[in-house]
Amino acid sequence: MEQKTADFRETMETVLESEEDEGRELEKTFRNTQVSVPRQLLLSLNMADSSCPESHRINSAAQIRLLTFANNFQRQFSHMYPDRRPLLLFPTNECGVQKFVSTTLRATATVQPELFTWEGCAEFAASFLSLEPLDSPIDLPSYLFSPASVLKTQRATCFEFATLLCSLLLGVNYDAYCVSGYADKEMCLLDQSLQDCPLLDTPVQSVISEESQENKYKEKPQRSLKSHFMTQEEQKKKPSAEAALLENLKPDEQGEQRPVDRLRGLRLHCWVLVLSGSRSVQENFFIDPLTGISYGTAAAGFLGIESVWNNHNYYVNMQDCRSGCSDMVYDLEDVNMWEPLLFGATSKKQLIHEALNKNLYKMTQDVQEELEELEEQAFEMPRSWVSDVSITKKDLETRWPGGHKLTRYRKAELERFAPYLRPNGLITRLVSYKDLDCTEVLLVKEWYQHRTDHLEEREVNKVDNATTERFKRGRRFDLLFHRYESLTTDGAHEMKFSSIRVDNLVQRLVSPGEMTETFERRADSLYYRRVNFGRHVQFSEEHVNSEPATRLLQVVERFHRNSSKPANEDVAERVFLLAQRRIEVTYHLDADTFIPSHRSFIKPREATEQKKAEDFTQDMVSSFMVGLSDTPVKTLILYEMLVSLMKDEEMVVHQIEESLKEVRDIVSCREEEEGDIQLFFSPWTTTGAARARSKRQEMERQAAEEQSWLHENEKDILAPLLMRLDITDPLSADDAKELHQECLSEFKQKLVEDANLIQERYQNETQELQKKQQWYHQNQLDMTEQQEDEYQTYCSDRTLQIRVAMRRLKMHQEEAPLKYQALDERLREDPRLAPHLLS
Repeated sequence: MEQKTADFRETMETVLESEEDEGRELEKTFRNTQVSVPRQLLLSLNMADSSCPESHRINSAAQIRLLTFANNFQRQFSHMYPDRRPLLLFPTNECGVQKFVSTTLRATATVQPELFTWEGCAEFAASFLSLEPLDSPIDLPSYLFSPASVLKTQRATCFEFATLLCSLLLGVNYDAYCVSGYADKEMCLLDQSLQDCPLLDTPVQSVISEESQENKYKEKPQRSLKSHFMTQEEQKKKPSAEAALLENLKPDEQGEQRPVDRLRGLRLHCWVLVLSGSRSVQENFFIDPLTGISYGTAAAGFLGIESVWNNHNYYVNMQDCRSGCSDMVYDLEDVNMWEPLLFGATSKKQLIHEALNKNLYKMTQDVQEELEELEEQAFEMPRSWVSDVSITKKDLETRWPGGHKLTRYRKAELERFAPYLRPNGLITRLVSYKDLDCTEVLLVKEWYQHRTDHLEEREVNKVDNATTERFKRGRRFDLLFHRYESLTTDGAHEMKFSSIRVDNLVQRLVSPGEMTETFERRADSLYYRRVNFGRHVQFSEEHVNSEPATRLLQVVERFHRNSSKPANEDVAERVFLLAQRRIEVTYHLDADTFIPSHRSFIKPREATEQKKAEDFTQDMVSSFMVGLSDTPVKTLILYEMLVSLMKDEEMVVHQIEESLKEVRDIVSCREEEEGDIQLFFSPWTTTGAARARSKRQEMERQAAEEQSWLHENEKDILAPLLMRLDITDPLSADDAKELHQECLSEFKQKLVEDANLIQERYQNETQELQKKQQWYHQNQLDMTEQQEDEYQTYCSDRTLQIRVAMRRLKMHQEEAPLKYQALDERLREDPRLAPHLLS
């Protein structure tokens, strides 16, 4: 292989020197070449030659020279290696012009933070584009559209997928290359039907890991002694055993075994190679652009490599790929392993090395001049002809073509939606099936965003008909988790709450006839409460006001240990047996005891119309106290204990009723929220900003219409009366006369009110001045000079106000008859009143 590579390099150098005349002819050919592209592709782009940028339609001198090199390289490669497939060097672009593949890469630096890492770039490319299969799975494509055009159509072949992804990675300083090679059928056709969905839980793996941890320190089994001859005989019988096993497989397991791919090893695929050395990449790895998943370079799905290229050079693989890519060396500077198209061109590795060593040493003048001469002799890759690749925030939000993408996995289907595309805020739906044909649904899992009810996740189990909902913090009742069978029936409900609740409730489980509540970090050390009901718990409104005491059979409460109290006084559990009128109290264990102390109380009966209240006696208490003296406790102390417990019982019954009411409110609230789902449109998203903009424009339009309507109705003096008297057109004679008299009466009343208001102000100003003058006569002998000045100023202001009021009253008296007469004439000229007032 090394000798053949050296011969190929020598042949290439000889040909480049001896075929200058033929190269000139090729330059003329590439300069005038216009390859016809399938019409449906150009129509899908909706762009004619005249609308394409000039760089798309015309090759520059450097590009023509590069195409000449590539053509000669292709001819010599085919001559030296006739058994190998032709290389993808200069496919046709969207304008029907041949372009070198390295110049189709456009290093794109984006301002979107989501695209600063290879994970974000790969996920965007895999999501934003939909696969356009190759015309022939074993032939290289004749066209390769630019990343800018691919982003517009959102349809691409695997080569265009890789070109876009590689352009994004080069823009964020990864050492990335497009790889032309071979892969298995599932990877080439984006067939993930045999793969497990990454969002599915894998409990089997966790169980295996736990078992392995448990068995870690067990005694190792004894070494089994087995004959090698017997082992060989078993190996010979293995194929027949496997055939018998396949016959016994279930139908769905047999259907999972796919037929052998006759084109295995011939199917073309294009992916991305990322080399170590930049962006803290420690090991080389592959990225499948169709899925955005990374693989090691020894992954079994990649069967061979023909060539790789970036925006600096093109490299042909000279290594044997019979065993796939597992044994390949990715040192592109090794000419024995990789044959470059351009010798002496600057590589990405050299650029990184120069950048790292730029500040470590300074080259001498001779070395600098020698490197410059070598750079002048080498042919550098021309600048990319591709237009600027622009990825907007809207592209990142919409992501999938049409905002929706469906992926089929093994026994599962995964749907993804763009934000705000679905009215219920759904962004992801995962459906898990029981069979391979995906006909019997087992589980439906949905994820939501931007919902006002704070719902984030819903899981519907079709086997037991249970629905599980998860909420983010901040919703009503501090609900975080809700599992139920139906919101409209009185089935079981499991709820979990945020720890910020006042009552410190974290979990509540309600089932027919029972309710269990769990608490955390309560001041009274309560952590558990179980309630048993005499009949089925009802959540409907008609049972809200029913008496809980008639339904409660038993309430059990448990408490944590309070170290500040003696163990015989610290209650561990108390049981309220309401139907039996008993209360049982169990205390905590002491350090040196293993039997807890216990007391049981019987409540005396209350007074009725026929009987008086029952007296409390010491026989109503049975005690078993550990570690105390035999001296009996006084009856009064026991009675006080019972009274305190009875008060606690009343409080507990009230709390239970509040809990049941809260359950009803939560169920009712969830029914209302699901009936009218509302979304919160964030102004930081393009959809939210557009909605806010349209809403603001609609409000401005409505305000303008309202102002216009008010302005028009200000001129209509009859409008208020028509609305108040509920009179509609056409007016009758009686209605017209009534309106005329009503309007004049109201105007006259308004004139009188204005006159009275002016008169009232005149009188008030006069009275204030008289009071001030009286005060002055009483205190003028004791007044200072400043007070004298203030008095004079006050009198001047009041006198002016009185004169203004007198003048306004006189003007009003003079103008009132004229205004009244003008209104009467205006009413008589109104077209709605004139016919009736003139008759």
